[in-house]
Amino acid sequence: MRVQHVRIARATNRLDEVAAFYRDVLGFEVLSRFADHEGFDGVMIGQLGDSMHFEFTRQQGTNVADQPSPEDLVVLYFDYAEWSEVEARIAIAGVAVVPSHNPYWDRHGITVEDPEGYRVVLHRGPWPPAPSASA
Repeated sequence: MRVQHVRIARATNRLDEVAAFYRDVLGFEVLSRFADHEGFDGVMIGQLGDSMHFEFTRQQGTNVADQPSPEDLVVLYFDYAEWSEVEARIAIAGVAVVPSHNPYWDRHGITVEDPEGYRVVLHRGPWPPAPSASA
């Protein structure tokens, strides 16, 4: 079985802030937006032509719990050539680097939190990692 595309979907109370973080800080594009689709607003964030994207949704009149654990992670793998650009965007945005719950991630990149406290690991180097770097 081969998966054609992956969508990572998450409900949020802060749709605009979360979309701005993934767009402006992490460098993704807004692929599409929708408003009042059967009571939901949302945004698709990713990179045109990739086989994955994020979907963040807000249900009108509903609040979701902001309670991520330190192991609720999105791991993004960056080519070494792109790493300095990603690191610069984080610094310019004033986003704090946080220690990872699993020390493996600190050895191979940095961890930041989105506006709701969900952690995003920015891995220094492409996927798959070198054979000696086991997860």
